[in-house]
Amino acid sequence: MTDLTRFSINQMTVKQLSMPELAEACRGLGVTQVGLWREPVQEYGVEATAELVRDAGLTVTTLCRGGFFTAIDAEERAAALADNRRAIDEAATLGTDTLVLVSGGLPPGSRDLRAARERVADALAELAPYAEDHGVRLAIEPLHPVYAADRCVVSTLAQALDLAERFPAHQVGVTVDTYHVWWDDQAPAQIARAGAGGRIHTFQLADWITPLPEGVLNGRGQIGDGAVDMREWRGYVEAAGYTGPIEVELFNEELWARDGREVLAETVERFLAHAAG
Repeated sequence: MTDLTRFSINQMTVKQLSMPELAEACRGLGVTQVGLWREPVQEYGVEATAELVRDAGLTVTTLCRGGFFTAIDAEERAAALADNRRAIDEAATLGTDTLVLVSGGLPPGSRDLRAARERVADALAELAPYAEDHGVRLAIEPLHPVYAADRCVVSTLAQALDLAERFPAHQVGVTVDTYHVWWDDQAPAQIARAGAGGRIHTFQLADWITPLPEGVLNGRGQIGDGAVDMREWRGYVEAAGYTGPIEVELFNEELWARDGREVLAETVERFLAHAAG
C-alpha cells in the first residue's frame, strides 16, 4: 500500500455495501475519504450517516446529486428547487462542501437545448446564495452527449463553465469526470480555464470500456480496463491547480454483483497502479 491521501471512493462504486459496511471496509484499507449519494444516505438517515462517517474518521468529499432543473411546468420547477435545497442541507449536515449537479434533460416534447440550459441558469441563480449560506459549493457535471436528451443538457466542460461563470467561483464550479469528458479534445483547455477561475470543485475517475454494456449509464469501467489515460487527466487538473480529492465513481453491474469489499480493495489497487501520483 502506498499513498492514498488523495483517493476517495464514491459510494456508487460499491453500492452493494451498507453504510456501516462501507465505513468498516474503508477503515480496513486505510481509505479516509468517501463520496456519498443521497438515496442510501436518506435510507440510513442523514444525521446517522453524519455520525457514522465522523466516528469512522471519514471525510465526505462530495454528495451526489442535485440538479434536474429543466422542467417547464412551474410546479415541477418549484419541486426541483425545493429538493435541491434539501440536498444542500444534507450536504452541510454530512460535512461536505460540494454538491454535484446533473442538469436534467429535455422536457417531454421539447427540442430546445438553449432554453433548457437557461432554465438551469435560472435555478442556479436561486440556489447558489442558499448553498453559500450553508457552506456548500455547487459543481455542475457535464455528462457525455449520449445523455443530452434525457438526462443532462450540459454535455461539455465549456457549456458547464459558461453556466458556472455567471456566478462567483465559491458558489458554482464544475465536476471533471473522465468518463464523460475524455473524448473531448477541447476538455484540456477547458480544465485550464476552470482552474484559472478556481472552479474545479471535484475530480472523478472512471474508464470507458468497449463494447459498452447494455445501457450506457452502467457502463463505467474499472480503472485500467478501458481507453482513458488516468494519469494524463490527473495531470491536466493538477496543472490547472487542483489539489483536492480524486473520487473513483463506477456504475457497473458486474462490479455490483461481486463482494463489495473485494471491489473496494481492487479499486484501491487500480488507483495506485493507474492514477496515483
